[in-house]
Amino acid sequence: MNPMKLPPKAVTTISSPIGPITLIAQGEKLIRVELGIKAKPQGQAKIFDLAQKQFEQYFSGKLSRFSLPLEVSGTEFQKAVWKEIAKLPLGKTISYGEIAAKLGKPLASRAVGAAVGSNPTPLVVGCHRVLGSTGKITGFTGGEGIKTKAWLLNHEGIEFLD
Repeated sequence: MNPMKLPPKAVTTISSPIGPITLIAQGEKLIRVELGIKAKPQGQAKIFDLAQKQFEQYFSGKLSRFSLPLEVSGTEFQKAVWKEIAKLPLGKTISYGEIAAKLGKPLASRAVGAAVGSNPTPLVVGCHRVLGSTGKITGFTGGEGIKTKAWLLNHEGIEFLD
């Protein structure tokens, strides 16, 4: 058996108001977005030009939804959670419990939280829009953590509790 050969990974870092954002692509799909991390550039991918334009539009308030091709790895449950988050329009929020209910697993709020925290493409899949049931920020792993999440929520005009 010959394993399928994947195109090499490409890496670039763009600047943003929340600090550096590193984009990692496999072929012409994003596989990872890392907030607050600057990485050594590696290879080229056409997707980077489109991604940079969309991030610039997002930060200038002119983008309502990212539309970048993604190829993410995760469990079926994680992918289901990320798919629910991806449906959420700019400026809207959802709670961990609401996602769990939508997936038919109303007692799985903690598992949803773990899946949200492992989202490989933050901002593109807006995990910053997931709040606790009271509207409180409960955590964020990108950039400077809760400070970055609060900045993103403020940028989108979303009210939340500290």
